[in-house]
Amino acid sequence: MNSMTGYGKGSNGTDAIRYTVEIKTVNHRYIDVSVKLPRSLMFLESEVKSWVGNYLNRGKIDVYISREGDSAELMKPQLNEAAAAAYVEVYKQLIERFQLAEDIPLSILAAQKEVVVLSEPQIDESNVREHLKEAVTEALKAVMQMRSAEGRSMSNDIVARLQVLEEYLNNIEQRTPQVVVEWQQKLQRRIETLVHEVEVDPQRLAQEIAVFADRCDISEEVVRFNSHIEQMRGLLTDPGAVGRQMDFLLQELNREANTMGSKSNDAELTRNVVALKAELEKIREQVQNVE
Repeated sequence: MNSMTGYGKGSNGTDAIRYTVEIKTVNHRYIDVSVKLPRSLMFLESEVKSWVGNYLNRGKIDVYISREGDSAELMKPQLNEAAAAAYVEVYKQLIERFQLAEDIPLSILAAQKEVVVLSEPQIDESNVREHLKEAVTEALKAVMQMRSAEGRSMSNDIVARLQVLEEYLNNIEQRTPQVVVEWQQKLQRRIETLVHEVEVDPQRLAQEIAVFADRCDISEEVVRFNSHIEQMRGLLTDPGAVGRQMDFLLQELNREANTMGSKSNDAELTRNVVALKAELEKIREQVQNVE
């Protein structure tokens, strides 16, 4: 079982240019990959998302890609001949119009906007792809390691809480038959006080006791609750993405707990059901971060 929270960093490249990748993941209902990278690497955005999808199944995933290296390799100055020619023409017009004797200084011409521009040189796409994939893979492995470690911790916590659930459920199972017996005894005492005033039909009395016992019967809910707990334990050892399945099982566990609570006619039973639901809520908080 893996968590959806993780961080990883990877780096790859040449002596001249290196690519650094940082990946941060948090919980999300589905998989949502966001990639931020230099403009010249935009052609690789969809491939980066595909690489991420090969490792991660769920979560909000932010990928940050930066590039560092020799400035001469990253950006090269180039002459914008059209802009330079336009400036020269303007200078000539100024000289003729105002009868200036001064020539056009090269330093002034080169300093004008857009005459000399920095542009990125042509890159070898296959070479960049190879280096970047290595960096992304390195970062993803670090993310997986962190998510796995947190997943183990979460799994241990859920295992302990499932045991607590079983303890509360056992208390409920043991208490339920006693509630019927105590209600029968209480009803019998009331009848005894009224025996001289009201004629009691034994058959009707037995029917009332049976109806009450049926209303308090939670055997089906207990069986389903135990079944869901065992399914949760099975998911804890499943290597796949189990977060949604666990979330569904928790909804079913809550449904059974609510039904048991509605059938409760006893303070002690109610206390155990409330404690049961409190533990389920704690498990739910953990499951929200399970991949």
